[in-house]
Amino acid sequence: MAWDFETDPEYQERLDWADEFVRTEVEPLDLVLGDPYDKADPRYIKIVRPLQQQVRERGLWACHLGPELGGAGYGQVKLALLNEILGRSRWAPSVFGCQAPDSGNAEIIAHFGTEEQKKKYLRPLLDGEISSSYSMTEPHGGSDPTLFTTRAVRDGDGWVINGEKWFSSNAKHAEFLIVMVVTNPDVSAYQGMSMFLVPADTPGVTIVRNVGVGGEREGSHGYLRYEDVRVPAESLLGEEGGAFAIAQTRLGGGRIHHAMRTIAQVRKAFDMMCERAVSRQTRSGPLARLQMTQEKIADSWIEMEQFRLLVLRTAWLIDKHQDYKKVRKDIAAVKAALPKVFHDVVQRAMHLHGALGVSGEMPFTGMLLGAQALGIADGPTEVHKITLARQLLKDYEPVEGMWPSGHLPTRRAAARERYAELLELEVGNT
Repeated sequence: MAWDFETDPEYQERLDWADEFVRTEVEPLDLVLGDPYDKADPRYIKIVRPLQQQVRERGLWACHLGPELGGAGYGQVKLALLNEILGRSRWAPSVFGCQAPDSGNAEIIAHFGTEEQKKKYLRPLLDGEISSSYSMTEPHGGSDPTLFTTRAVRDGDGWVINGEKWFSSNAKHAEFLIVMVVTNPDVSAYQGMSMFLVPADTPGVTIVRNVGVGGEREGSHGYLRYEDVRVPAESLLGEEGGAFAIAQTRLGGGRIHHAMRTIAQVRKAFDMMCERAVSRQTRSGPLARLQMTQEKIADSWIEMEQFRLLVLRTAWLIDKHQDYKKVRKDIAAVKAALPKVFHDVVQRAMHLHGALGVSGEMPFTGMLLGAQALGIADGPTEVHKITLARQLLKDYEPVEGMWPSGHLPTRRAAARERYAELLELEVGNT
């Protein structure tokens, strides 16, 4: 079955290569290698680096970046088609140089960093030599920056940072952290927050623990404490007070890329469900003959394709406007729809597999947890629904009078008045 939209022949050839390459060379890594962000792992260096070189030779390395930064600058629609392939494997983004949070961190350093910052952090990040972490969320404030209390205070020719952050992904492997802090508590958080580039080995930076998800004793989400962390003035990323603008640049692209890769996971669950339906025999034949099974498959395909079209349309709008702010409601819609579609398709697939579906022999329980995580990461679903509704309602005005303009009695009266002569003529002829 052909899933891809048509694209130009040259890029389609690259997609076909990526599809086969990920299936034969990259997906097996999920079964034998550990953490994709552990760049010091000798196995990583021996196995992954040669694969990354093949990706470079095909012109598919760090495709989310423009040519001036070593990427291809393909645009979001082409990125969507590629990410639908990369999403099949947790190792694929690292092999293709577009893994989060490094991809978003590279994007904001490229946009807002000084030449010295780019030389020190951006180049080795783009080359896949180091990992990074985005240190934003706080224990008491969640992902709402207006509640953050981590402070950076001027001290001589530098700054001193104090506070706590958690769910700083991959902090334990990071060479540096991008930290969002309050620099001016006397103004609105939208003007009083800044970002700093902080080397992970700076005195005062402590990983309290690495928080696991879904029963993991130790995961990759760092709970960090900053105690009198002194950084020089040149560690400031962008302008003082400019953290919100920087964050939106980073998060807009990240949210749509998460969705692109999730499509691959949804499709994987769907394919497994269909394979199960035609393979599993019951007393009356295969599961596929049962109407309730057919309903699950039909509902899943419709939801999956609707979501995919929404993602591709949003990617097209980003390419068209070149401004995430102008596509804010569409990105919010994608983010709000994502976890439900992912959950529902996976749950149906898991159920059709019976006891096998909830066992460690199949990936469904992890997928379900992933769906829940995606409903929280980069802002909870409820917040994005509010954003979407508010953006949509901006296009409507309140109406005067008893009835809204779209109400049938009002519309009928207006139509009769407009076509009075014709209506009378028609009645007379009748």
